[in-house]
Amino acid sequence: MDAMNSKTFPIANLLSFLRLLLVPVLVFFALEGAPYWFLGVLAASLVSDVLDGHLARKLNQVSDFGAKLDSWGDSLTYASMIFGLYQLWPSIFTDQQAYLLSATLSFIIPLVAALVKFGEYPSYHTWGAKVAAILIAPAYYMLILLDADTWFRLVILFYLLVASEEILITIILKSPATNVGSAWRLFMRGDTNAKRL
Repeated sequence: MDAMNSKTFPIANLLSFLRLLLVPVLVFFALEGAPYWFLGVLAASLVSDVLDGHLARKLNQVSDFGAKLDSWGDSLTYASMIFGLYQLWPSIFTDQQAYLLSATLSFIIPLVAALVKFGEYPSYHTWGAKVAAILIAPAYYMLILLDADTWFRLVILFYLLVASEEILITIILKSPATNVGSAWRLFMRGDTNAKRL
């Protein structure tokens, strides 16, 4: 059942909306110089990111709109994480500039590729992207709280692999699709036209 046809607004989409609403809160705490509030709100946002996808699948609320909403929430949350480093932990930001630029490009380049080809925001939700999303939270907190940057840098390098796969998916697809899974899955299925794979 398509979640957009249900009589009530799906809980998974509500969690994604919550994540979008938390972005200006994160920006506010970053500008106000409130690192602990920033980290607390960010933790809530990252937990909601894990829950929305899980609930969407468990409650059969998967939809193209929900996938796109989740992707918007991801991008804006990650942008606020970088902004938070810049505002609250400038020395860490400076030390990690090359990796932060790489992280930014890992979102921008696949986005531009999909916009050029399909004219819309990509929401592939590959397995690699899901793994990377789980890994970035501990990496970010370890970077800030423990001054441990090795894990953070490895996760960013993994994001570059994820971005490469998303670009490949855009090249392979003949029409826009959500919840693709992986480029390998596209090859195995041989179906490059499906809206939701």
